[in-house]
Amino acid sequence: MDTNRHICLINDSFPPAIDGVANAVTNYAKNIVKEGGKPTVVTPFYPKANDAVFPFPVIRYPSVDVTKLVGYRAGLPFAPEVAAKMEQSCFDLIHSHCPITSTMLARAVRNRLDVPLVLTYHTKFDIDIANAIRFKALQDEAARLLVENISACDEVWTVSNGAGENLRKLGYKGDYLVMPNGVEFPRGRVSDEEVHAAAEGYDLPESVPVFLFVGRMMWYKGIRITLDALKMLSDEGTDFRMVFVGGGTDKAEIIAYTESLGLGGKVFFIEPIHDRDRIRVWYCRADLFLFPSTFDTNGLVVREAAACALGSVLVAGSCAAEDVTDGVNGFLIEENAASMAECLRTLCAAPEKMREIGANAQRDIYISWETAVHRAYERYGIVIDNYRAGKYPKHETPGDELFRGIGQLMDLIGTGESRRQAFQKHIADVLEERRVMAGAQRETEQKNALTDWFHPFDSDLTNAVLQTMQSSWNEWRSGVEADTGRWKTGLDQFKNGLDTEWKRQLAEGKRRGEELKQNIEDGLEEFYDIFL
Repeated sequence: MDTNRHICLINDSFPPAIDGVANAVTNYAKNIVKEGGKPTVVTPFYPKANDAVFPFPVIRYPSVDVTKLVGYRAGLPFAPEVAAKMEQSCFDLIHSHCPITSTMLARAVRNRLDVPLVLTYHTKFDIDIANAIRFKALQDEAARLLVENISACDEVWTVSNGAGENLRKLGYKGDYLVMPNGVEFPRGRVSDEEVHAAAEGYDLPESVPVFLFVGRMMWYKGIRITLDALKMLSDEGTDFRMVFVGGGTDKAEIIAYTESLGLGGKVFFIEPIHDRDRIRVWYCRADLFLFPSTFDTNGLVVREAAACALGSVLVAGSCAAEDVTDGVNGFLIEENAASMAECLRTLCAAPEKMREIGANAQRDIYISWETAVHRAYERYGIVIDNYRAGKYPKHETPGDELFRGIGQLMDLIGTGESRRQAFQKHIADVLEERRVMAGAQRETEQKNALTDWFHPFDSDLTNAVLQTMQSSWNEWRSGVEADTGRWKTGLDQFKNGLDTEWKRQLAEGKRRGEELKQNIEDGLEEFYDIFL
């Protein structure tokens, strides 16, 4: 089996945009390189993106800035140059990490590339749809289109069993494989010196429990449950500190709510940290990780915490709580503030229990990206073989026909663009040739004009003039005024002849230039009518 596979990873977010899926794609690419493969990331354009830092190529397609609405740039993937670059890359497989825009692009180009398409389902999109669309009928139609997009893939992976159940809830009826993500932290803790340096400037006494949250500051992450539980502890006189690391569109509201609860002196908000080593230090400083989210399909942050021997408080039955046993390698609560407050109240009085659970979590639920991607890379080989053997069903729905048509249109536009560029080059070459010819012609005509002006002075007359000048040399001083007048008349005639011819050449050149310009404009207009 060939292990030197060229894998196309497509996603709607990638650094400098930071989220869990962007981090997953980055680690997939890095570890595919370690497996001996050749990854290429295809993602929307971001200003100030520095793709040179990655040991793999990145193809960017046009995007529009909608960060104020959804926190991301929206990709416009159907650009002909993107399809051309993808075709030139000779991929063996396309792996999409977003079931919307990225998978649409993949569907549009996979037939011309003749490769299989795999999708990893990372996020509960039913919640995103409900948040974005008010009307139930439109929500149902959006879910139907989403499921159609997912079903068009040759193989579907989910990051957890809960993510697969969410797919079923949306209406997906096909098969799927659970392929969990990993974490990039090594198993173990950082030094005490690094921990103290990171916490400097924050009121985090050693004897007071420190709770931690890392991720997007969004209400659907269960943050209100955490804050309300902390309010209960504070009212009871229980001392603690809470650190939130991250950013998000709800952050301002979350900070305001925290202040309204009177928790400002015990709760700290830190801006998003892109340095993974610095984030790791905060995991090592905390005593407990609070993550009462039922939105996340995998909860990578829970595994990151486990890498640093930090236990988590999770909602029982959530995707993040998969592989967690209550009281063994984590703590499970009901999805409400009272249940969390009861759990934290008990643990604040038993710090040794938090350390024990953290050690067990490190032992039981940690998985590295190396392990996760190695498993995925082996599966790539099976998918490629199945595809080449014709084991996957044909894609012949109206939606498939639509995206095949889009792919053909991208190809046509790309061909038209190539022709337009060739036409522009042809026009530029013609103009340059005409410019050179006009210059040569002008020089020849000027020489002819001089010859025409001097023609009345034939050789015999010229010789006579020279003889006269020679014979008159001794009379030079006396006849200088007459001779000067004669030569002045001749020079004036010469100048007038040049001026007349030059003006004629300028007028002729201007006329020819206007005629050429009109021909070019007519040609371009006809070209755009035909090809665009």
